[in-house]
Amino acid sequence: MDFDYDLFVIGGGSGGVRAARVAAGEHGARVGLAEEYRMGGTCVIRGCVPKKLMVFASGFPAAFEEARAYGWDVQAGGFDWTAFRARLDAELDRLERAYRAGLSGAGVTVHDCRAVLHDAHGVTLASGETLTAKHILVATGGRPFVPDFEGAEHVLTSNDVFRLDALPGRLLIVGGGYIACEFAVIMAGLGVRVTQFQRSSCILKGFDVEARDLVDQQMRARGVDLHTGVVVTKVAPEAGAYTVTCMDGRTDSFDAVVYATGRVPNSQGLGLEAAGVELGMGGSIKVDGWSQTNVPSIYAVGDVTDRIALTPVAIREGHAFADTVFGANPRQPDHDLVASTVFTQPELGSCGLTEEAARESAGPIEVYVSSFRPMRSAFAGRDDRVLMKLIVARETRRVLGCHIVAPEAGEMIQMVAIAMKMGATKEDFDRTCAVHPTMAEELVTMRKPVRTA
Repeated sequence: MDFDYDLFVIGGGSGGVRAARVAAGEHGARVGLAEEYRMGGTCVIRGCVPKKLMVFASGFPAAFEEARAYGWDVQAGGFDWTAFRARLDAELDRLERAYRAGLSGAGVTVHDCRAVLHDAHGVTLASGETLTAKHILVATGGRPFVPDFEGAEHVLTSNDVFRLDALPGRLLIVGGGYIACEFAVIMAGLGVRVTQFQRSSCILKGFDVEARDLVDQQMRARGVDLHTGVVVTKVAPEAGAYTVTCMDGRTDSFDAVVYATGRVPNSQGLGLEAAGVELGMGGSIKVDGWSQTNVPSIYAVGDVTDRIALTPVAIREGHAFADTVFGANPRQPDHDLVASTVFTQPELGSCGLTEEAARESAGPIEVYVSSFRPMRSAFAGRDDRVLMKLIVARETRRVLGCHIVAPEAGEMIQMVAIAMKMGATKEDFDRTCAVHPTMAEELVTMRKPVRTA
């Protein structure tokens, strides 16, 4: 059969774009790509990048306060959200142009519209045009999930936060995952009165308990009014605001309500069922280690699958797919020891097993912990604390997990992840000379475990 393309990619996010560029630019495949919104996907347009820029913006009030303690005559004015958003929009436009230029330079044909599958080798564009491809890659990512309750139509999601015309005076954030916690700290830093409701008994479920508890304390210290064990049952507009009613009977009024209660695969309405593609829990596309579905010609990468929902993981999956199918270099993406960071203030960087998981599955372990006031904020009279934690296998001595709560924890955990990926032992850490004075030196100076199991 003579196909229009060797590869057709549905979705212009990080995973899909990487796969398209590598397949076309490095391996000479004829590639088409369809994106119905903006090139760059969740990370670039409505996720990691704009969020991190907002993190930077929200950190300046504390920095100004610290500067005064260090002898600087600093007077902060009000935060100009309109000016910031204009610069943010301009930066996202620049990044989108860069993504498009990369695709164009690789020879990828871009279709700026929605595409759906109509069989194992065919897609239909929103324009009505039908195209065929030997291989199809679905890389449509995920979307925010809002549960069904009375007044759900009145709430915002993380997608909407970047498009606010003005900052609300009183904001409720519902959820306890990393997105909810990040936006709670961001908005509090920008001067918004932030309340956060989480239905379970803790925030950041799945992260190391000791680390997440410290993040909880620091969030509260930074002005986030955090409540756990609270379930919202109704949101109703009233007098220019929103009255929120909870299952325990409490009511309160807010200028805006943001739901950050998880994300789901963006697989609806793509024609997957018609093409015979098997779906898993929550609508995720089932794939094997090669990112291949049960339909041999159809593959999927990124958040639309049920693997690790992180941008760098989607990029690795897309690259491995292109090398395997078009580059005669078969390889599977490696999902082991993937580091991650929660961009709260302070940040939480994590790689490997939590203490709780290690106790259940890793055999005898040793736990090394150091928690202290960092020099910079201690000098300024602040009560900030940081935490460095290593989980070590007692028999092999390998470092199974590392958890850091500190400013720039994301930068530190990236370096630690390299050592862990190489199989570093606790003694390898110990043999590494410390850089003094730094926070990270504690990672190589902890001599005695605080707990064993």
